Amino acid sequence: MLLASRGANVVVNDIGRSEAPGYEGEASAEAVAAEIRAVGGRAVASTRSVADEGGAQAIVAAALDAFGGVDILVNNAGVSIAAPFDQMSSQDTQRHVDVNLMGTVWMCRAAWPHMAAKRYGRIVNTGSGAFAGMWALAIYGASKGGIFSLTRALAAEGKAIGVKVNTVNPGGFTRMLLAQQYDTSPMYQHAQRSLPAELVSPAVAYLAHESCPVTGECFDVMGGEVRRTYLAQTEGFADPELTVETVARRWDEVMGAPRDAVIGLGAVDTEQWHIKPYARGQAVAQENRNA
Repeated sequence: MLLASRGANVVVNDIGRSEAPGYEGEASAEAVAAEIRAVGGRAVASTRSVADEGGAQAIVAAALDAFGGVDILVNNAGVSIAAPFDQMSSQDTQRHVDVNLMGTVWMCRAAWPHMAAKRYGRIVNTGSGAFAGMWALAIYGASKGGIFSLTRALAAEGKAIGVKVNTVNPGGFTRMLLAQQYDTSPMYQHAQRSLPAELVSPAVAYLAHESCPVTGECFDVMGGEVRRTYLAQTEGFADPELTVETVARRWDEVMGAPRDAVIGLGAVDTEQWHIKPYARGQAVAQENRNA
């Protein structure tokens, strides 16, 4: 709604089957698109799933058919099931990977060539603070950690073609929380009271704008707060004759305070690696040779 109010043509995507306790009715991409059109905006709906490559291609095709191009991609589809690592079913484990991580991969893959052709694009991926590790969210956090890494890698590749890619770790009172928390829990009550999704959208819209000044970054956004989340290293130590005993003796240095340098996109410049050209099917061919 915010992007549409600022002039964006929007493809609203939702599979329309997800229900949650405390949420009346069914999510409807068409209802949201109609709501945008009712106030003078331009929007179409898509009910395809991001979890498979064909669905992602169809979502991008909907933008091309309706509006002639794609400039912005917001990867917001996701599932979150809270369960101890050894209790979550195999099916639910795979769903996290298929929707959260691979859904982001497939959507970026579908949009990327169109952005590359016009040498412009803005991608905002939805991560989670759970990527740093939270109880009962091991699989969810792992899928979101993949998004953190994907964002940074795509930002590195996108520099030469004008495509900027960033991540937002949001906190909001949504169906995902309703499905996960009892309404008596402190988290539920805090989110209901203080974390409307409308206080995440402005940061997403800013990162989707042509004036966005950064790429490869991650931001925690919730309740009107916006913070940068980044990687850093401690000073550590170096010893050309490293031994187990040296590591044990100097462990406090390893664990010491972070140094000023942040691990940025230029920390390891893979453009200087002189990587061999990729040949489709080379991995399969290698496997066949090794069989």
